[in-house]
Amino acid sequence: MSDDLGTDKSKELNAGVSVEPADGKIVWPLPGMIFIGLYMLALAAAVTFGVVGGHIPRIFLILVPLFVTASFGLLRMLRWAWALTLSAVFLLMSYDLWLFSYQKEPGGAVQGLLNLVLFFYLVRVDVRRRLR
Repeated sequence: MSDDLGTDKSKELNAGVSVEPADGKIVWPLPGMIFIGLYMLALAAAVTFGVVGGHIPRIFLILVPLFVTASFGLLRMLRWAWALTLSAVFLLMSYDLWLFSYQKEPGGAVQGLLNLVLFFYLVRVDVRRRLR
């Protein structure tokens, strides 16, 4: 087998996906996007440990693969991962603010406001412009 066959096949697979823009510069995720990606991983770990500890219902384990997928996809600057992260942050914000308003848990207000800030960051034009 020749090496040309392997490189040709990889060129075919990557033909539609461009990591570099037209001017040849490599585009890195913004620092806020990196923070949000790591935040989603931390949420996945917190939910997992909460279920193991018995503080969170087991149904919340459904969210863990979604958080991890959104995290790694956002770090790779994929548009579908941005949408998944945006919806996760919005739903978590709504849930946390509901916890604060109806169950009077102050932690819900803090995390709800953090999720609100992250939501506003994700909808910025310069963040959306970097996605592919």
